[in-house]
Amino acid sequence: MRIPEMMKRRLRRGEAVESVTTTSSSSSAASELVEWEMRPGGMLVQKRSESSSGDLSTPNLRIRVMYGAVLVQISANAQSTFGELKKLLTAETGLQPAEQRLIFRGKERENGEYLDTCGVKDRSKVVLIDDPESKERRMVEMRRKAKLETIQRLIDNVSTEIDRLVEQVDVIEKSIANGKRVAELQITTLIEMLMQQAVKLDNIPAAVDVCPHRDSQGERVQKCVEKLDVLKVLNAKQKVPPSVVISTWETFDPSPAANQWELFD
Repeated sequence: MRIPEMMKRRLRRGEAVESVTTTSSSSSAASELVEWEMRPGGMLVQKRSESSSGDLSTPNLRIRVMYGAVLVQISANAQSTFGELKKLLTAETGLQPAEQRLIFRGKERENGEYLDTCGVKDRSKVVLIDDPESKERRMVEMRRKAKLETIQRLIDNVSTEIDRLVEQVDVIEKSIANGKRVAELQITTLIEMLMQQAVKLDNIPAAVDVCPHRDSQGERVQKCVEKLDVLKVLNAKQKVPPSVVISTWETFDPSPAANQWELFD
């Protein structure tokens, strides 16, 4: 009876060792299977399990962000990434995520790093600075837009003057079509004024974004000048109506008072 009992004990111990070995090997194999995910900014980070992911839309941290002399307070979930925090700061600062650099505990944080793993707690302080390269690109873009706006204003001023001259061309065209002769000086002066606007358009700097608008105004001037040249020829063929001079004579009645002489002794 002792031998079977000892064998049973050994068998039980062997099963226990085997079960422990199997459990440890399965846990090590599970730990090796790590899932990764792409987060904002193109960072590849370890994917969190559904149980620990939480609801990112529910803020539970109040983070103080220093942007120069401005203090911005942002609410974010502890399991958010710094890349997601940058998106929240875009609405507050006007800086795009690519233009932001976040410093926490003296170290710049990557987009894929999580707030909680980096030690961010409630009312923690994060420093926001502009990315130098992004800031330079933004300044270049601002100067480019300011230049385009200046050019656009110049073209709009010339366009307004051309609209006024076009109306005068239409009036002359209607007059000649109705058989009325127009003073040639009026047509010549109008042509000169249109040519002045053409010179103004040529002096405006060329820019890709506004070149079509400038070219279209130049075409308007050219068409108006060509039309006036045709109207000038037609106007010369108009017959001048004969001038009728009516003479009106005015009659005067003789003065009724006769010469009276005074006699002196």
